[in-house]
Amino acid sequence: MDNYNNNENEFNTMTDTDNNNLSYDSVNNNYISNTQSYPYEYENQKLKNKKGTGRFGSVVAIALICSMLGGAVGSAVTYSVMEARKPKATQQNVNSGSNTVTPTTLGVMNIPEIVTKVSPAVVGVSTKSVSTNIFGFNMGEQEGIGSGFIFSEEGYVLTNYHVIANANQVKVIFNNGKEVNAKIVNYQPEADLAVLKITDKVELPGIATLGDSENLQVGEQVVAIGNPLGKEYLGSVTTGIVSAVSRDVEIDGKKMNLIQTDTAINPGNSGGPLINSKGEVVGINTAKLSGEGIEGIGFSIPINDVTAKLENLVKQKIRLGITVQNVTKELSEKYKLPVGIYITKVDDFSIAQKGGLQPGDVIVKFGGTKVETIEELNKIKESHKEGDNIEVDFVRNGQNMTAHLKIE
Repeated sequence: MDNYNNNENEFNTMTDTDNNNLSYDSVNNNYISNTQSYPYEYENQKLKNKKGTGRFGSVVAIALICSMLGGAVGSAVTYSVMEARKPKATQQNVNSGSNTVTPTTLGVMNIPEIVTKVSPAVVGVSTKSVSTNIFGFNMGEQEGIGSGFIFSEEGYVLTNYHVIANANQVKVIFNNGKEVNAKIVNYQPEADLAVLKITDKVELPGIATLGDSENLQVGEQVVAIGNPLGKEYLGSVTTGIVSAVSRDVEIDGKKMNLIQTDTAINPGNSGGPLINSKGEVVGINTAKLSGEGIEGIGFSIPINDVTAKLENLVKQKIRLGITVQNVTKELSEKYKLPVGIYITKVDDFSIAQKGGLQPGDVIVKFGGTKVETIEELNKIKESHKEGDNIEVDFVRNGQNMTAHLKIE
């Protein structure tokens, strides 16, 4: 089973410091340098209120809505295919005073009809991760659950990145409760998006139709389907309106342009669809505003922002499952290590673990080519594809060794 790290280049990396000191991060179980930035985390994210306090005198927070279980830390399709799924309809503009209003009555469905059409395509995304300490000892399994939806006949599923961040194992739960195996294909942390693929040979219960978020109007009715609070409430349906079509929201220092809705979304709804009155997905539910006296302020990623990224998101990302640091000449002399790429952590169930790599190993050749930096290794790695075997030369306790990694 693949493992998935926070860094878009797959590695959680550490940079050299002026004094070349390494320190240990007990939170993330990694060695870090004194200038290391922590990976983009999605647990307990806060939205800083620009005025410090709001109308109610409370701290306002954006809570990304992946449900945590048992103390868990959250857990060939082309863009042209997606375009083909969008219904084509002509609309007539009607002038009302100084404003132009676009009627939305064409193809309108009632809520039960929307649910009947879309809910079979909505899935639960169940994740497991195993944390280890500095010595590699298992510190226990953690679980999380979010939502997602099937968007292609090949079994591809869209969800939020923060739902699957750090996951070692991923399963998809159909609306009838059946669990099937899946793998993470690709992700973009900065956009909070991820694509999974169902790997079991099963009949898909449904496929969602992607709409056009540019046509959304303030006040338009929308529906959310997802799994608030976990498996017990699988496939829950809530409804509301579009409160705003374009909100610049800052989450953990990153600005996102989101749809605001008063539709009830809760932990576990992350990654689920926001649906218009035609039964089309117009957004991905991702966060809510929380604080004393605050209710009914949720946020969704506009589906048009997603479809623009699908061509890359459906390409399989190669993941080795290691946390590494460059060993420079200075570090080499100080710690008596060869110049290369030092492995500080190997994730459970990862390609690296299956190939026999261990923390403390220093990679000196990758795919038969000498490597001294993470960038060099990444360049070689991206030239490979699923099913390839990569020879890795490394040094362990002063001995030259070789591992063979099969890309899965």
